[in-house]
Parts: sequence; structure tokens; C-alpha cells
Amino acid sequence: MAELPDEIRAFVAEKGDDGVDRGLRTIAAADLGDGDVVVRVDCSSVNYKDALATIPKGQVARISPLVPGIDLAGTVVEGPGEGTEVLVHGYDLGVAHHGGYAEYARVPGDWVVPLPDGLSTKQAMAIGTAGFTAAMSVARLEHHGLEPGDGPVLVTGATGGVGSTAVSILAARGYEVVASSGKDAREYLESLGAAEVIGREDVAGDGKPLGRQRWAAAVDSVGGAVLAGLFPQIHYGGAVAASGLTAGVKVETTVMPFILRSVSLIGVDSVMAPMDERAELWSRLADDLRPPQLDDEIAREITLDELEPVLDSILKGGVTGRTVVRVA
Repeated sequence: MAELPDEIRAFVAEKGDDGVDRGLRTIAAADLGDGDVVVRVDCSSVNYKDALATIPKGQVARISPLVPGIDLAGTVVEGPGEGTEVLVHGYDLGVAHHGGYAEYARVPGDWVVPLPDGLSTKQAMAIGTAGFTAAMSVARLEHHGLEPGDGPVLVTGATGGVGSTAVSILAARGYEVVASSGKDAREYLESLGAAEVIGREDVAGDGKPLGRQRWAAAVDSVGGAVLAGLFPQIHYGGAVAASGLTAGVKVETTVMPFILRSVSLIGVDSVMAPMDERAELWSRLADDLRPPQLDDEIAREITLDELEPVLDSILKGGVTGRTVVRVA
């Protein structure tokens, strides 16, 4: 059994009278929280939810002080599987339990997924929660019956973590991918495999309950009015896999696409995904669902010292693709 240091370095967010105090601190290893597995963290990543956990009105953090970071990858140094490389994401990590922005994490053993062969800890976090959500969206759409050749597949919020990974996975699997973004990122999205790049305004449709059937399916990480505008434009029998709410939680629509065109809405939640599905998807992410651009276009790397401005930037829509946080 490896001996933990008494104190470890971590990025901490703590609520105060004047807002949230956040930054690098030294915390006691004894304060890492409950769990029977201790992981020496190599990498974490930056997700929109991580940034929300560090602001006063984010409505994400459920404990204070909190070490954010809703995913992590590293090596078990204490508990079952000592010496093996693992990854952890979802559940209460980085929300009600200290997360990945610390040199060590203590977590329940039933949260832990063995790192699949073929993925390094950095590559696992280049995928991270967002990439896992993208893979789950693609897998759910294919389980629904989607196949290459059915027609264009739309990805909204395409420059974000979920969207960019979804574009890459779908294109590699032979789909005609149409990427939608509010950013000027055509070159980036085409490098991921997008056959066409359109603006956010081009997704809206004509506002009719049943519009022109444009998309065989869609991966939506935006929500709100964007999601509502998709349903009338989905092919008969098609589906939308929805996982985001950056554009709002209200979806104003009619039942007509669902009844008259048999359109399906597939909700995608990676936080409480069953462990058997979680482990299977991670194995596929190292194999047939592996994003081809995993080591270049999809992700960039920062350190804990560089984390704070990136958290601010992602809230403002200023982050493209995935950001890996090198913790070790």
C-alpha cells in the first residue's frame, strides 16, 4: 500500500459571504471524503459543469469547500485494484464529493472503471465526461436503428466537448455529419470530419409543427429553442439524442412530429449510467467508437495553475473541443 502524503495540492471552490473563493490550495488528505479506493490522479478535464460548480449561481456544487472535476484518470494507490490504471466520472464526483482537480481522490469502489487497453490516462480524459456522453448518444441512436446512409445527421453545439467528439465519432463511422455552431469554426469542424458546417440560425427551421425533413437524426447538446426546432425537421422514424441545456431547460413544441412522423426523443444521462453500460462504452471508446483525432484536434492540455481562466472561458462559450487538465 502506497503512503499518502498528509497534504495534497488541489483546486478548491468555497462559498463565502461575497461569492465563491476559488483557487489552488493545500488540503489535508484526510479530508478527501469517503471511499475505499484512493487514486493518484494523472489527468482530469474541463466540462461546463465544472465551471458551474465554481460560481455563486451555478447550482451545481452541493458541498463547500469542494474540489471540482467531474472526471479523472489515474492509478489506484490504495484499495481494491492497487497498481491498476482506472477512470472515474459521474455519480457525485466534483459535485457532492471531491473530484479530479486534486493530486489524489478517494472514491467508492463501485464508481471505478478499469482503464481500457489502448487508452492512456490522458486520452481517457481527452474523451472524458463529454466524450463519453457523445459516445452514449451515438450508441443510443444506433440502437434506435440509425445507420450510415440513412441521411444527414445533425450535431448541435458542435464545437463543444460533446459536439466535437460526436462529430468525430459519427464521421469515422461513415455518417454524413452536418455540424452546427454559433462560432466561426469551419476549418476545425471539417478537420473532425464534418461534411457541412452551418450556423446556429440555419437550424431553426420555418417554425411549422411539421417542417421539411432534413435530418435522419440529431445529437443535441444545447437544449432550449434549438432542441425544440429540431423535431419538425427529423426524418420519419428518426430520433434526437439530447444531453444539454446551455440554451435553457424549456422546450416548447407540439406532439405532431412524435405522432405523425414517429420521431423519438432519447434522453442521454452519463452521470448515473449503469456500470455495465459504462464499462462497455469505455471499451468501445478504445475500439470502434474511438475518435480518430484523439491525440490532436480534439483536446489541448493545461495544468492546474492554468485552470481558472479556462473555467471562466467555457462559461462564455470560449472553449473549443476538449481541455485536459494535467494534475500529476
